[in-house]
Amino acid sequence: MKVSIIGGGGRVGSDAAFALQLGGIVREIALNDVNADMAAGEALDLRHGSSLLNNQVITSGDYGVIDGSDCVVITAGLRRKPDESRLDLINRNVGLFNGILDSLKGCKLADGATILVVSNPVDILTHLTVESGIVPPSQVLGLGTVLDTARFRSLLADHFKVGASDVKALILGEHGDSMVPIWSSATINGVGLHSIPGFTSELGVEIFEATKKSGATVIAQKGGAGRAVGVSIKEVVEAIALDNRKLLPVSSAQTGKAGISGISLSLPTVVGRHGVVEVFEPAVNDSERELLAKSAEALKATFAQVQG
Repeated sequence: MKVSIIGGGGRVGSDAAFALQLGGIVREIALNDVNADMAAGEALDLRHGSSLLNNQVITSGDYGVIDGSDCVVITAGLRRKPDESRLDLINRNVGLFNGILDSLKGCKLADGATILVVSNPVDILTHLTVESGIVPPSQVLGLGTVLDTARFRSLLADHFKVGASDVKALILGEHGDSMVPIWSSATINGVGLHSIPGFTSELGVEIFEATKKSGATVIAQKGGAGRAVGVSIKEVVEAIALDNRKLLPVSSAQTGKAGISGISLSLPTVVGRHGVVEVFEPAVNDSERELLAKSAEALKATFAQVQG
């Protein structure tokens, strides 16, 4: 399987490439970036370690390097300027992203190829990709709340001093301000979170707020997030490569589950070789369902603004 990363010279794209190299599942990794030297340097750095890892083909180049890709990961994006409004940043990123989509239309992707959007605002850009028609809607995924869910589980594990893989808890909806924690089905090694000694609603609020601020916290401490998002990207790409029908909270165009349609956001989604296999009706209580509906409406309002 060939995976191309647009934005592969940046922190997120290069961390994703490294995670995929360590995973050893994909056959070829191609890096593309507006800064061609950065992409070439990252590819060279990865190749230097290849004799100790896996016999993968690792290249870089212009959009021609993307030809033949089975999966295209888009991580390119602009950082927020001081005093810039959220909508202004969104509009700048939408402008950049539309240019990427125009270039991608000229690439000859493999039959059944998928596109994984990581750039923010990921749900808006995922929906733009769906509407671009480059590949069928089911073959477009956004990273969505995969990273938020990983952070959520990690923080719960830290608090209760358990292994993070024993925590099963989801964040659904928008990757952003209106994301929704699904407390009603959260468990630690099969035990409902509300039955765990020491869990309170106040603690839940504290952990969820910490989850929402996790990205900003990492940026403040080390200048940018990359490792966890790289591993999150690897999780989705390998589900595609292995066609293992993994259930992940990726973003995709919704068509009615949880009463949501007409926008892309994260719901429990079976991911396979050609993207979305099936979206499951989430097991949520009435309050969580209402919050998911509000998340969808917030995203629709933003999408209308960038379209207008």
